[in-house]
Amino acid sequence: MANQKIYSLEPIIDQQASVLILGSIPGKQSLKKQQYYGNLRNHFWPILFEIYQQEWMETYQEKVSFLHDKGIALWDVIGACYREGSLDSSITDADPNQLEELLDTYPTIKRIGCNGTKSYQTFRKHFAHLMAKYEVRMLPSTSPIPGRYNKSFEEKVEIWKGIFEE
Repeated sequence: MANQKIYSLEPIIDQQASVLILGSIPGKQSLKKQQYYGNLRNHFWPILFEIYQQEWMETYQEKVSFLHDKGIALWDVIGACYREGSLDSSITDADPNQLEELLDTYPTIKRIGCNGTKSYQTFRKHFAHLMAKYEVRMLPSTSPIPGRYNKSFEEKVEIWKGIFEE
């Protein structure tokens, strides 16, 4: 897989979205399933369901509908790259997604949450000028892989809550 270029998924977004969550680029399981946060060990869905006191949803379509209902959009800051495995630290030759075009198309977006350090660093590298127009926050990674800035599930929930509050 190291020599194979990987590509981001299509964004999940509609005209009611006010918060855009940007990952770096989906991991192997998510790409295989063609679903954001498709690794069952990832904390993304459990964090959102905890914040909104939502029962677990089994199907991806239910989860996508939930996002639309809550005004949450998902995409990735990286549109294409090379990566062996699923670790952000293995990403090379990253090309950014067409984020400015997306934001121009969906002017209801007011806040941007970067899921993890790689997402935030890549956002700042390519889109720092957007930080004057949007509230942009680095959120703790929902990855199941322990990282440098580990937080407990409860700590992640508390920090993530802030991006969804007006």
